Amino acid sequence: MARSLTEPTTSIEKRDRCSDLPHRPRVLLGKMGLDGHDRGVKLIARILRDSGVHVIYSGLWQTPRGLAIGARDEDVDCVAASMMSNSHLVLVPRLLEALHDLGRGDIPVNVGGIIPHEDVAALVSQGVARVYHTGTGMDEIIESVRSSVKAYAPLATTAPLAANLARLMSLAQAGQLPPGTALERPARVIGVTGAPGAGKSTLVAAMAAEGVRRGRRIAVIAFDPMSPITGGALLGDRLRVDFNAVDEGIFYRSLAIVGEDYRHLDALVGLVGAAGYETLLIETVGAGQNDVAIRTHVDRTAVVTVPGMGDSVQMDKAGILEIADLFVANKADHAEEARHYRELLDVADGRAIFETVATQGKGIVELYEALIERA
Repeated sequence: MARSLTEPTTSIEKRDRCSDLPHRPRVLLGKMGLDGHDRGVKLIARILRDSGVHVIYSGLWQTPRGLAIGARDEDVDCVAASMMSNSHLVLVPRLLEALHDLGRGDIPVNVGGIIPHEDVAALVSQGVARVYHTGTGMDEIIESVRSSVKAYAPLATTAPLAANLARLMSLAQAGQLPPGTALERPARVIGVTGAPGAGKSTLVAAMAAEGVRRGRRIAVIAFDPMSPITGGALLGDRLRVDFNAVDEGIFYRSLAIVGEDYRHLDALVGLVGAAGYETLLIETVGAGQNDVAIRTHVDRTAVVTVPGMGDSVQMDKAGILEIADLFVANKADHAEEARHYRELLDVADGRAIFETVATQGKGIVELYEALIERA
């Protein structure tokens, strides 16, 4: 009997399958080549998340080098590259080469998709850890992710700076930072907070790219929520950055937390500064009215708002609006923007308000100047 279109595509049980491991598996999931379909890879991302895995989703149309930079900076346990464009014999070897050049040739690479059986031996001989064909069961995929996890240890001192920074951040987030590790606060530490869906990730990506254009050394820490049920997380903020364009100009790290658990954030900030990054942008999970802890860790805080967040009473409530050094009225092309701006003026109390349309790059230069260059 045919399945209803309203039924879920998969029915895997949502439970923690990773609590016995040295740390939560971190998997970089991305699609190389020109294939523009992502439904299948998003389904895999959700199932891994619901099994306790931290999935960094890098999006479509990734280049081998862009995916390798993501794997290095995110310090992942394995890369899962989905291939549907019949270019696996060209792009996968380039990915393996890029990982080696960036100092992380040790990261296992798994490849899945429409891969002819006669090409498997060639991929394995190049260094691919596993090859999955369409129809592979999720239990097998989850087990391969589990088997890639090894206890964290410092990388060799000869590893490139960004690779060492990434591993030290993993150790810090796990509360295992070696004593005596150098820490130095960057010149500018900026917090970007606001409601879920307000466009924080796109704003941060646009400002970071503007910094790269100006020759700045920019780092980003982006927090996403960790499931209180499975411990898993879907970390999708980095897909807003065009790493094919900025290359290594931005060091970008995605992390999952429950609530406002910033206990290790000061150490992470210090590691970024000690690595020579002068500007650090920190994006919060997606704040509610009481998500205010970030203000104690940053120099300046931008609160992002959008039309349709509620009436003027919501604006007047104490909490997140009080911690803003400036406001960003994003999605300013919305029909309700004029009303939204007036209501924001009532609570801003003289603090600056910047109107932006982050998806179009409008207002980004002005916001960057005020938030970062004048910080």
